[in-house]
Amino acid sequence: MSEQTPTPEIPSPVPEVNEAGRTFLVAVDKSEELRAALRFACRRVVNSGGTVALFHAVPQTEFQHFSTIGELMDHEAKTEAERLLQQVAADVHRQTGKFPDLYLRQGDTLPELQKVIAENPQISMLVLGAGTGTEGPGPIVSAISGKLAGKLDIPVTIVPGDLDNERIDALT
Repeated sequence: MSEQTPTPEIPSPVPEVNEAGRTFLVAVDKSEELRAALRFACRRVVNSGGTVALFHAVPQTEFQHFSTIGELMDHEAKTEAERLLQQVAADVHRQTGKFPDLYLRQGDTLPELQKVIAENPQISMLVLGAGTGTEGPGPIVSAISGKLAGKLDIPVTIVPGDLDNERIDALT
């Protein structure tokens, strides 16, 4: 009689992903390409689980002659940014049935984006829309291949801004 030794269990080469913890961060602005990036992130959530998070940074006002005027300008900019985030959040809810996480920061966009990603380990992907006009792909997309190259520890998906909904749905 031969003695059989149990075969060791071989671990799966692809680690199991906690779907509930996956967060797709979308940088929000007033550009046309936001539509494609947002659709992509929402379809990924619908098809694979997780949540959408929205990020927007309000630049610090540099008006220093009269502090009251500078404070008023800061308040107006923040109010406008909150309104924009709420509009986009409503769109996310329509597409996914879930409310997104919101990250509104004051300061320069790139450093604030890096801070949000570093402070929130559940963020697993940054989703950006690439501009298709003559002005180029956009400041964040340009920075990803420039000064931010290798400094983000999550994958970045750049969605061409001119993709239609059917093509985005097919890709996700």
